[in-house]
Amino acid sequence: MSNLLYAIIVGLVQGVSEWLPISSKTQVLFISNILFGLPLNVAFAFGLFMEIGSLFSASLYFRKEIASLLHDRKLLVYLLVVTVVTGIEGVPLYLISDKLLSGAYNLGIPMMILGAFLIGDSVYIRFSRKVVRTGDLSTMGMKHYIIIGAAQGFAALPGVSRSGMTVSTMLFMGVKPNDAFRLSYLAYIPASIGGFLTTLVFSRAELKVALSNFDATGLTVAIVTAFLVGIVAISALLRFAKRNDIYKVTLFLGILAIAIGVLAAVGSI
Repeated sequence: MSNLLYAIIVGLVQGVSEWLPISSKTQVLFISNILFGLPLNVAFAFGLFMEIGSLFSASLYFRKEIASLLHDRKLLVYLLVVTVVTGIEGVPLYLISDKLLSGAYNLGIPMMILGAFLIGDSVYIRFSRKVVRTGDLSTMGMKHYIIIGAAQGFAALPGVSRSGMTVSTMLFMGVKPNDAFRLSYLAYIPASIGGFLTTLVFSRAELKVALSNFDATGLTVAIVTAFLVGIVAISALLRFAKRNDIYKVTLFLGILAIAIGVLAAVGSI
């Protein structure tokens, strides 16, 4: 029963955090470390693996946009370029992160790093919202796609928010908030497939250790929970994207992450 409860908790954390401007893989990393005692590098690989639930959420929610790829060349090129650039940058950064996390690493350190990035994101988002935005996919070109892909690839590092980086980057480009969130979530679909495959190729041993904490039922519950919660979260955040105070959420989470990180760092000394 406790393992089933843990599976639900992991699914909830993944399902909510993936769509907020925070790092879902880092949230899953910490919750997995706390609940199962997983080493940080193992928990990091598991965090990427759990994105499969969020992939199902995005695929269902944006099924019409996915179907439109057959005749929407602009959207297709956007997704292809962003995904390729993300992969070129993201895979090496993932391998670097895996090596860093496999050494002696204080649990509080990555949480404090996460908090610093979140606060940076909040300032980034707050500043970018002062710009009048009328842009959408039709106003962007190849250079914009490359920059967005680079921002998304940087999120392979633990503590860096994929959605926070891509949304903020597009806001700086003058893209309307609702379009920025929608395009960010669409770019997540191929990126999450790439992240999932990356763990299968480079982190099979770590995944085997992480998945040994679940039976088939527990793993299914975790993924289904992430899927269902994700659909609700996407819908809510796309509505919230029309407001101007999303940066306050990011700022609060950043401060909270640093506070928890300090406590964890002191406690492990």
